[in-house]
Amino acid sequence: MRLQDKVVIITGGAGGIATGMAMAMAKEGAILALVDINEEAGNKVLAQVHEYSPKSIYFNGDLFDVANLPNIVTTVVEKLGKLDVLVNNAHASKQKPFEELTQEDFDLSFGTGFYPTFYLMKAALPYLKETEGSIINFASGAGLSGQPTQAAYAAAKEAIRGITRVAANEWGKYNININLISPIAKSPGVEAWAKQFPEMYQETLSRIPLGRWGEPEEDIGRVAVFLASEDARYITGQTIMVDGGSVQLR
Repeated sequence: MRLQDKVVIITGGAGGIATGMAMAMAKEGAILALVDINEEAGNKVLAQVHEYSPKSIYFNGDLFDVANLPNIVTTVVEKLGKLDVLVNNAHASKQKPFEELTQEDFDLSFGTGFYPTFYLMKAALPYLKETEGSIINFASGAGLSGQPTQAAYAAAKEAIRGITRVAANEWGKYNININLISPIAKSPGVEAWAKQFPEMYQETLSRIPLGRWGEPEEDIGRVAVFLASEDARYITGQTIMVDGGSVQLR
C-alpha cells in the first residue's frame, strides 16, 4: 500500500495506459479522480477501480476547454479533500508525413497534450504545496528519436519535457517532485498506428531489446506507482524511459 490514501488525478483516464496506471495505483491504496471526456468508458474504468479503491471518482472534463481546467482541480479537492499527485496522461494527435501537417493537427496535439499539462500544473500547485506532492507528465520516444509521421505529437511531447524540467527546478523548494515517463505500451493509440503504418509498427517492435510492447498496468503502471510514492522523493526533472530499451540502444 505504497500510495495509501493519496489522492491522484489522472487525465485521459478512460482507457489505455491511464487505465493501467489507475489499476496499479488503486491496488496500492490511492484514491483516484479519473478525468476524461468519454463518460461511458470512464465509468467502466471506475467500476474496475472501485474493487480496490471505492472512494475513487470519475470527472467528465474536456481538456480542450482551457478556461475550465482549474475547475477540474478545485472540484477534485472539494470532493476528495486534497491533492497528492497529478498525472498528465491525456494526449490526442494525428500521424501524418511532415509535409501534410496542418495548423489543425498541431492545435489538436497541443490542445489535448501540452496546454492541459501546463494549466493543470498551475492549478494544482497550491494544493501540491500543502501535501508536498508529485507530478507525473508524459514524454515520448517519438520526440526523442524523431519518429516519422509524428511531428505534431513529438513537438508537443518535447514542449512538455521542457516545462517539466523548468517546473522541477522552480518548485523543488516546495518539495514537489516532477518527472516524466516515456513509455512504449499497448494502447488504443498504438493499435491505430499499427493499422495505419504496419511496416513502421513492425520495425519499431523489432528494435525493442526486450522483444515486446509494455503492459499498461504491470510495466507502465508500476513505474507510475514508484514515482508517486515516497520512494521517489529524491528524483525530479527526470525522463524515465519505460520502453524496453528501444530508444537508449538505438
